[in-house]
Amino acid sequence: MAFYVYMVMNPTTGALYIGHTDDISRRAHEHRHGLLPGWSRDHACKKLVWYAEFESRDAAKQREWQMKKWKRDWKLRQIEEDNPDGADLYERLNW
Repeated sequence: MAFYVYMVMNPTTGALYIGHTDDISRRAHEHRHGLLPGWSRDHACKKLVWYAEFESRDAAKQREWQMKKWKRDWKLRQIEEDNPDGADLYERLNW
């Protein structure tokens, strides 16, 4: 089973949310449609701009916690390196 760390963004305000999940397609759908209450819905973070796969939940959680401590510039640099066009990766997920 794969686990993921991901970033969703509000492209208008630039708000970023980092989370982890074992089902990136479902979680991206939930963010995109604001299905779950919380910070990301309150800040309209709907655009999936980055994600990475991990072999264990613990590895994904550890990476999420590390990234949440990063400076904003570092997070944006990670997105730019892996998604230079700033595409909504939600559209590329295999359903």
